[in-house]
Amino acid sequence: MFIRRESFKQFIKLYPMVSTIIAINFIVYILTILPVFGDFIFYAGMSVNYLIGDGQWWRIITSVFIHGGFLHVLFNMFSLFLFGPELEKIAGKARFITIYVLAGIFGNVATFVTQDPLYASVGASGAIFGIFGAFSALVYYTRRTMPQLKQIILPLVIISVIITFLSPNVNIASHLGGLVTGFLLGLSYFSPKRIVRWRKK
Repeated sequence: MFIRRESFKQFIKLYPMVSTIIAINFIVYILTILPVFGDFIFYAGMSVNYLIGDGQWWRIITSVFIHGGFLHVLFNMFSLFLFGPELEKIAGKARFITIYVLAGIFGNVATFVTQDPLYASVGASGAIFGIFGAFSALVYYTRRTMPQLKQIILPLVIISVIITFLSPNVNIASHLGGLVTGFLLGLSYFSPKRIVRWRKK
């Protein structure tokens, strides 16, 4: 399910949303490491609670596409590369991008609500956890008809949550906020009645 066998061209053609998001994140990362100009982009786009509170609301969105280092962006985009295509195929382009972006946004909203004013963060982790949340909703609806999906997804989600609490310098609020957002959107998108309507279209 999460093993990629497509060629580069096939991957881009089959999963345009995932491919576009990965490209944007790496482009933004390259821009942030440029001398002088890169620092401006990084600090103008990162999520900083007190600045968001002062009206710089765009940081809730832009910080989802900014990363704190090469390993940071590589890990998040590799996760998207593994888990994003299947969700894009199941949900469709529009629903997938909605899950990804809203999970990232509400992960940052959760951070804003629960962390102190000086708290700052960057990264797509909340959006990635939104994908996990959406898969969890799919597991809920298919728990009797597709038990093998449950065996794949639930350990993945549980391990990811455990790692969230054990790893240093991790935005726990963003991860959990993204997970819950993805799950709620998944409950809406993947209800049996909606899926029947998709197939009819």
